[in-house]
Amino acid sequence: MRPSIKQVAHLAGVSIATVSRLLNKPGSVSAETAEKIHRSIAELGFRPNFTGRNLRAGNSRTVGVVVPTLSNTVFAQCLQGIELAARALDYSVMFTTTEYLPEEESAAVELLLGHRVDGVILTVADAGANATLDLLERERIPFVLAYNQLAATGAASHRASVSVDNRVAACDAVSHLIALGHRRIQMLSGRFNASDRAMQRHSGYLDAMQAAGLTPLPAIEVERHTLTAATDYQQMMADPLHRPTALFCSNDLLALSAMRDLRALGLQVPGDISVMGFDGIPVGALIEPVLASVVQPSEQIGDVALRTLVEAIERAVPAAAVAAAGEGPAISTAATDAVRHILPHVLRAGGSVAPPAPLSS
Repeated sequence: MRPSIKQVAHLAGVSIATVSRLLNKPGSVSAETAEKIHRSIAELGFRPNFTGRNLRAGNSRTVGVVVPTLSNTVFAQCLQGIELAARALDYSVMFTTTEYLPEEESAAVELLLGHRVDGVILTVADAGANATLDLLERERIPFVLAYNQLAATGAASHRASVSVDNRVAACDAVSHLIALGHRRIQMLSGRFNASDRAMQRHSGYLDAMQAAGLTPLPAIEVERHTLTAATDYQQMMADPLHRPTALFCSNDLLALSAMRDLRALGLQVPGDISVMGFDGIPVGALIEPVLASVVQPSEQIGDVALRTLVEAIERAVPAAAVAAAGEGPAISTAATDAVRHILPHVLRAGGSVAPPAPLSS
């Protein structure tokens, strides 16, 4: 059996209340007494039950995280930023994934709420119209969106979020391809209904094409990080005079898949076709040619999201304490403060893009 606080108190020759005071407020006992208690803790291998303590205090000091997947390292980087910031602030993290299925978002959040998390960080399919976020607001559960970019006005504009400016970043990427001489640029994207980020990036693609007086090509939507059927791909790339000279991909995994499949069709990247990604995942810099990409500060997105959430949680907890004492209603400001952090992006130069070949110009 695990050693108890009673055993620690007995070995140290103090009361249980004294041990409890030391654990909860280290400066509340004398240095001599604290030393005796710490020796007893070390000798017995005692581990305090902070979960029970936190629940009695009205919070769990645990945050939930909902992301589409961890197979895309952009979300793993974000989770690392969340976890490091949480550890620094004495919070724990629980996470779950939705596999890009909007219908799984509600179940994922219910699972976390069942474990009494104090708040949630989420990446959802559509932050503007989302029943799960509506539920969190009704329940007054603090939450922060990561990667989802909300408009400055509108029904959802009050929701806290941390992201890059997806539309501007995509426009910058496509403008870079245009500056290299590309005129036939096509966007390869995940399903728009599974990612509002993909839709915003498509808007940025359209902005760049229209600003340059170019005709946008129809976007190619694909499932997850796989491409269209091989026959469709072969047909799209068959005619050198009409195929795109560059692909702008809505994420790096899609871009890496495209480079692999283009090589399988006998096409050279970037000799026959350039490929531009979005996310800036580290593995893109380790391949040959290096994947040109829009780099998001994913770990920083996680860090800022966690700190924003904790600020909302700790504003809400005192309000709940006041209400419990009968001095007023509990009011969580987490759902009403419009905290939108737009972090900077950069373009990573890479050998996967180059001026178009003369035949295609």
